[in-house]
Amino acid sequence: MKHHDDLQRVIDFFQTISPDNVHTLSHIYTEDVWFKDPFNEVRGIAPVRHIFSHMFQQLDAPRFVVTHSMAQEDHAFLTWDFLFHMKRFSNDEQCIRGASHLRFASDGRITYHRDYWDVAEELYEKLPVVGGLMRWLKTRART
Repeated sequence: MKHHDDLQRVIDFFQTISPDNVHTLSHIYTEDVWFKDPFNEVRGIAPVRHIFSHMFQQLDAPRFVVTHSMAQEDHAFLTWDFLFHMKRFSNDEQCIRGASHLRFASDGRITYHRDYWDVAEELYEKLPVVGGLMRWLKTRART
């Protein structure tokens, strides 16, 4: 696979991302990168940098653990656990399980990044008040 080393560099970066190295995202992403997750859809390195900086402002000890990866040509797919503590709601460590589809530019940086994860199950159901409502709605939808 042409981008095997690039993929490993990306995995290493995301597993060690911190407020101290978020400014180096231009080593990972192209200037015109397209990024989408359940809350954001942006184009460009500056908005992506803002998303990750905001993550460190809103959460305590956020970190990614990549659990699997696969690649073919210039595409890669990662599954990951995102571990963190919510500053306002609980001291318990939370875990969001998700996946990312990446596409590499010819220089080995990411030009396309799409995250997939279930906001209702992985986040909203864990929040006070909202969580009870989400679990109730889920139960009602099954019956």
